[in-house]
Amino acid sequence: MATMTSLIGLINKIQRACTVLGDHGGEGLSLWEALPSVAVVGGQSSGKSSVLESVVGRDFLPRGSGIVTRRPLVLQLHKTEDGTQEYAEFLHIPRRRFTDFAAVRKEISDETDRITGKTKQISNIPIHLSIYSPNVVNLTLIDLPGLTKVAVEGQQESIVQDIENMVRSYVEKPNCIILAISPANQDIATSDAIKIAREVDPSGERTFGVVTKLDLMDKGTNAVDVLEGRQYRLQHPWVGIVNRSQADINRNVDMIAARRKEREYFETSPEYGHLAHKMGSEYLAKLLSQHLEQVIRQKIPSIIALINKTIDELNAELDRIGRPIAVDSGAQLYTILEMCRAFDKVFREHLDGGRPGGDRIYGVFDHQLPAALKKLPFDRHLSLKNVQRVVTEADGYQPHLIAPEQGYRRLIEGSIGYFKGPAEASVDAVHFVLKELVRKSISETEVSNVLVDATLF
Repeated sequence: MATMTSLIGLINKIQRACTVLGDHGGEGLSLWEALPSVAVVGGQSSGKSSVLESVVGRDFLPRGSGIVTRRPLVLQLHKTEDGTQEYAEFLHIPRRRFTDFAAVRKEISDETDRITGKTKQISNIPIHLSIYSPNVVNLTLIDLPGLTKVAVEGQQESIVQDIENMVRSYVEKPNCIILAISPANQDIATSDAIKIAREVDPSGERTFGVVTKLDLMDKGTNAVDVLEGRQYRLQHPWVGIVNRSQADINRNVDMIAARRKEREYFETSPEYGHLAHKMGSEYLAKLLSQHLEQVIRQKIPSIIALINKTIDELNAELDRIGRPIAVDSGAQLYTILEMCRAFDKVFREHLDGGRPGGDRIYGVFDHQLPAALKKLPFDRHLSLKNVQRVVTEADGYQPHLIAPEQGYRRLIEGSIGYFKGPAEASVDAVHFVLKELVRKSISETEVSNVLVDATLF
């Protein structure tokens, strides 16, 4: 048992790591989806929250009308020594212990609002809550938003489908154990939880059925046919639960006392007395814990294989993009200098020969520039008629005595002006080639080898 307890704790740690790293399941290779889990599924007002609180033995979940659970709640239960104080911890508030479970309820609501706002929208980003108590068994449960049929005021019309899609994303996983909650005062054939469980797990191998509100059934009726599997058969036994009444909740009746009252109900019930040893929240918690241990034992090889495969892929990615460099400033400076030297070597080879690129720069000056210069209108600019006109205009009212210096200057300046266009075009062409060579040199520089050398340094 100690070994399996540590295995459940290990799975809990891996789940928390997945959440921190943003792995909530979905497309691609997901470690989260490979981990065995127990997803709690039920319609609104099916008694889902009361079941969870009965399993924990504490009143800690937000209550209200409409959709109260708007983010998945990953509830990890850790059994402690008898006599130790109960406390709770949230993954998003590390190293803070909650001993007041009313504060736990408020923090769940506040953390939900941080992601979804004050609206009634939902989010698939889970909240991780760990509870340490001598009154629980080692178990992990995922509380999902309650299935609904109609969007209420303040909700998008797509909320019904959005919730169903979120629930399906959990229960479709082959490693997910489905805890299907159905109220006894509702026909099991119309149960939202059983409907979706039947679609994703038609054989019933992964589904545990829970019937709540047995004490609220009409007089003369009972749920014996359901609990004994005659109405809808599953591979695992059905479990009946008697929730606290609203009056008990209003009076803050202790959950331990509520468990005792539940046991007494089944033991003294003429309809369910013969099933009393397999009914109640305490039996449900033990049943789920034992089954989760079995599933983990079966899935350990595949989980290890997936982790090893992921490690190999990450190592290959690191080899491609380069290993991490040391935090020491000297090693970092050495790495930078080595990268610059490697780049300089490749860039010189492109310019001086050995790698393509330098010949294109030569082509600009040997072909493009001369061809552009030959097209310049020097014949017209330096014609005898134009020279005479420029010289005359430059002299003005004082003719030159020896040489027309001002005229020559204007002719030279005009000629140089013609050179500007071809020269700028040549500069742009060389600049374009150099930028391409820089990009090529960066991609061809063996950065990974440089980083390996730096690590050795």
